Amino acid sequence: MMPSGLVIGVIDGQGGGIGSHIIKKLREELGNEAEIVALGTNAIATAAMMKAKANRGACGENAILHTAPSLGVILGPLAITIPNSMMGEITPAVARAVSCAPARKILLPLKIPNLELAGFSPEPLPHLVTAMLNKLKSYICPGDEN
Repeated sequence: MMPSGLVIGVIDGQGGGIGSHIIKKLREELGNEAEIVALGTNAIATAAMMKAKANRGACGENAILHTAPSLGVILGPLAITIPNSMMGEITPAVARAVSCAPARKILLPLKIPNLELAGFSPEPLPHLVTAMLNKLKSYICPGDEN
């Protein structure tokens, strides 16, 4: 069962493919009970995440700066915490807003140019999203075996 009032933010950029995949899986796992906010770095990413059934969506730097502090959980690729990643779509202000938000952050360790994660074993996106959702469920429903 979802904690009352918990808002899950999904942040993505470029085409929004990762974010839309996350949202589709969230809907499958958590149903319509989950409050999901799609935050895209551009309109295309936001539209893709809205099509995946986010409750609300907004795009651009200001939307992320304004909304990130009010989220209970932030999901997305690791790149959303790195200034100038995603070909420059993640501005330093966006990276700071995400990193400094009080929300629990559960991020996908996807490949980022010029950045290596020691000890990380690359996995296909569907496996990483499953691991992400398992982490989310253990956070929002501690002790729940389902």
